[in-house]
Amino acid sequence: MLAPGDSAPPEEVGPRTARDWSVDAGAFVIAAALGALILSISVDEDQMSSAQVAADAVLGALCCTALWWRRRWPFGVALACVLLGAFSTSGTVAGLFALSSLAVHRPVRPALLVAALFVPSAVVCSIWLGRTDTWSVMLPTLALAAAAIAWGMFIRARRQLLSTLRDRAQRAEADQVVRAERARLAERTRIAREMHDVLAHRISLVALHAGALEVARDLPPAQVRESAALLRETAHQALEELRDVIGVLREDPGQERPSTVPQPTLADLPRLVEETRRSGAKIDFEMEVDCAAAAPGTLGRDAYRIVQEALTNVTKHARATRAQVRVAGAPNRGLHVCVRNPPAVGALDPPAPPGSGTGLLGLQERVTLADGVLVHGTDASGDFVVEADLPW
Repeated sequence: MLAPGDSAPPEEVGPRTARDWSVDAGAFVIAAALGALILSISVDEDQMSSAQVAADAVLGALCCTALWWRRRWPFGVALACVLLGAFSTSGTVAGLFALSSLAVHRPVRPALLVAALFVPSAVVCSIWLGRTDTWSVMLPTLALAAAAIAWGMFIRARRQLLSTLRDRAQRAEADQVVRAERARLAERTRIAREMHDVLAHRISLVALHAGALEVARDLPPAQVRESAALLRETAHQALEELRDVIGVLREDPGQERPSTVPQPTLADLPRLVEETRRSGAKIDFEMEVDCAAAAPGTLGRDAYRIVQEALTNVTKHARATRAQVRVAGAPNRGLHVCVRNPPAVGALDPPAPPGSGTGLLGLQERVTLADGVLVHGTDASGDFVVEADLPW
């Protein structure tokens, strides 16, 4: 059963460490030694009887022994030391240790309550010793009690400060781990999106050219050589772009390796459309952009990737249709990109290359990061439309 001030149950107190053992042993030895010294001085000054000396020594020994439990029951131990100290001068130091420990482990109110009890305890002790001047006992006792409480409150405040700083450091470390994980996830997403945007178009063109050669077996040798050269060129470009992306993955943290493949711009859109036409696609292309050469690099790259992904889907899933590509814009008005194609008619021969289904999702992420708007899907006329508005 706990004392009124002992709000923490015994099982909540952690196991006593080696440091706790050494501190408790030191407190016991100091309290016993100083208590014995005070008792010897009181015997000489107050002419205590042998019964008083024996009672004083026994009660002081109890106070010193109780210090071993001052962490588990600080209020009860401090209260017991004060009450026993009314008839024991040798228990004075132990009572001060218990009071200081109470101020460390409990709020200040129980410590002040026990400190107030030092006054009647000192009065009773002075009467028991037969002294006529109670102030000679009361004033030093109150001064020592105030010092014990002040020291205990200082240790409590210091421990709370260290605990707060430790919690903040742990939270900061946890936040740093979360931020690093988010950064890694964002970088992985960016690299995956870049690999898809870079390679999907090239590999689709290679598959389409190879499929055309497989089907059209009666082509003239000159056209076969031209198709083979186109296959080699497209595959070489795909390998160069793949090598550039893999180089980003292999570089050391904090070191940026310059790209060996030029980043696409708005000026590269006609070349992209022409490459797609060479694979057999029918594309109507119109580009009306004011100051295209002055367009930011990120804007040109985003527009290029949008048209590239849309044309990749056209060549894979609707090669028998005619696509329309419209790019228009100007500074302070934004850039509008629209790729439209009617649905495919009949079965594709040869079959379309497999797709991951993440191309449009990657475009949505890219446009969102650029603070733009992307719309894709079938409109009222049945055409599939990929339409984006990018700020400029």
